Amino acid sequence: MKPFLYLLLFLCFPLWAQQDTASIEKYTIEEFYENTRVGGGVFSEDEKKLLMDSDESGIFNLYEIQLADGSKKQITNSTTDSFFAIDYVPGSGEILYSADKGGNEISHIYLLGKDGKSKDLTPGENEKAMFGSWSDDKKSMIYLSNVRDPQFFDVYKMDIGKWEPQMIYRNDKGFQLEGISHDENLLMLSQPITTSENKLFLYNRAQDKMTEISKEKGSYSASGFSEDDRFLYYITDVGKEYAYLVEYNLESGETKTVYETNWDVIYSYLSENDKYRIIGINEDGKNKIMVMDKQSQEQVNLPSVPDGDIKDVNLSESENLMRLTIGTSRTPNNLYVYDFRTNEIKKLTNTLNPKIDPEDLVASEVVRYKSYDGLEIPAIFYKPHQASRDNKVPALVWVHGGPGGQSRTGYSALIQYLVNHGYAVLAVNNRGSSGYGKTFFKMDDKKHGDEDLKDVIWGKKWLKEQEYIDDENIGIIGGSYGGYMTMAAMTFNPEEFDAGVNLFGVTNWLRTLKSIPPYWESFKTALYEEMGDPTTKDSIALYNKSPLFHADRVKNPVMVLQGANDPRVLQVESDEIVSELKKNNVPVEYIIFEDEGHGFIKKENEIKGYKQILAFLDKYLKDEEM
Repeated sequence: MKPFLYLLLFLCFPLWAQQDTASIEKYTIEEFYENTRVGGGVFSEDEKKLLMDSDESGIFNLYEIQLADGSKKQITNSTTDSFFAIDYVPGSGEILYSADKGGNEISHIYLLGKDGKSKDLTPGENEKAMFGSWSDDKKSMIYLSNVRDPQFFDVYKMDIGKWEPQMIYRNDKGFQLEGISHDENLLMLSQPITTSENKLFLYNRAQDKMTEISKEKGSYSASGFSEDDRFLYYITDVGKEYAYLVEYNLESGETKTVYETNWDVIYSYLSENDKYRIIGINEDGKNKIMVMDKQSQEQVNLPSVPDGDIKDVNLSESENLMRLTIGTSRTPNNLYVYDFRTNEIKKLTNTLNPKIDPEDLVASEVVRYKSYDGLEIPAIFYKPHQASRDNKVPALVWVHGGPGGQSRTGYSALIQYLVNHGYAVLAVNNRGSSGYGKTFFKMDDKKHGDEDLKDVIWGKKWLKEQEYIDDENIGIIGGSYGGYMTMAAMTFNPEEFDAGVNLFGVTNWLRTLKSIPPYWESFKTALYEEMGDPTTKDSIALYNKSPLFHADRVKNPVMVLQGANDPRVLQVESDEIVSELKKNNVPVEYIIFEDEGHGFIKKENEIKGYKQILAFLDKYLKDEEM
């Protein structure tokens, strides 16, 4: 059994292209959403097909691609909830996929039979289940579920064909499973302490013995076991600014560094027979992927795709084929397959709407600027082709979620839509963002809405210094924590931004921190350590930084978008801030999506919402009527 899959959610993009501004065509939001998004990409047992998911039907469904000719077949036809591919069931021709209801994040694992019928393998009403891996003999599925206790995820095993749950580890202490040995005796478990510190343990099921691997304070994440279960691997930042990969000898307890660089190693795993080691590195806002021959320690020369970054790879069981997920600065991700035997690469998907000329879109650039205290802040910048000293354009400061998230040099339909219509966008990685070392990451702990917000405001100041920016028309936009930062800016620094777009952002920290989903229980202490505990004297600071209680200070127009099924930022957060703004006669637009959660995934909703964002911005930053 191979270690747990590490999912890459980051997009990567290179630098700018020159373009004749007279030839730039403006595209509608409908045209941008005729692009498709793709995910997954696992090989069938005979390595003739690839299982993936795509939203070309409007929401995500499952598809199979024939590797021989690239032909694609849709195999599910959901019209209500998105389906995400997990894997082929070994020896059966059946398929596993994951889905929730309306974005509520209560995901279940489903079995799609050869007859096209689906069966819910984890049918508990409030059960959240997550696939882990197949057993080493490929006869069982190992997965996580909180069906016993909504707060904690136990480890279960289901035999293929019988599909009856068998608990193999009862989790009563809020541990998080990070890996399991091939013989299923050893479990790698982590325990959050803070958002930047955790402990890593090795649990021996046969001996009922727990051994702590994390001897020193720091961040730890597991990276699987060797094929013979003699070694385990983990990533840590102990003693270093950036995370690195370590090998741990299970017999002697000795450790050695396998790989380190001057950026964070974010994941690593071994191929089926340990022939290759895959290493992912978060390098200045983009992913760098390395495939190493484990025996020779030589790096495999991955194929070059013009203007592209390889963001994720998955090797077939034979280790002859490799699926690559590659994106460019102006196109969504595409799937490719690479043959190690022939060194040939084949493109399997074409996700960009053929009506869109990628030369009309804008490549992102990594920039840096000084904040209020001299700290250097990294950011991702999108400059419209039409911007010049003689044609100044309005601008937006974009704030990522998290709070410990990161804006990356990746494709975003909304950003490209706004930039295509003449808005410069500066995606700020304020202090507290991940990817720039542990010191930078910790800088905003219990200082949210203060020092990190100042970084955002100084991003606006950087924009004003650019000769092609209309410095009288600069807005702010963000989702989740970025939505909070948007409302905090509009509330506590009401003169700074001329308009704000808040996508499902926190406005009442006291409520949000008390109402987190039950399955976040093991993470709650760490979250409170960073944000503050609403049940202690921290509640005063949380009250003071919550925009809802100071909404009378907001002066400039605000737009709010919210999913009704959001389990993280409840709809009431947005309802109340909108109500308060209306009481104070602040111009406000409000859009609720009844069938979305924390983030919007259905094309029809994104089209509706993002079209209205542009209209809102045009009205208040360009003085154009909606």
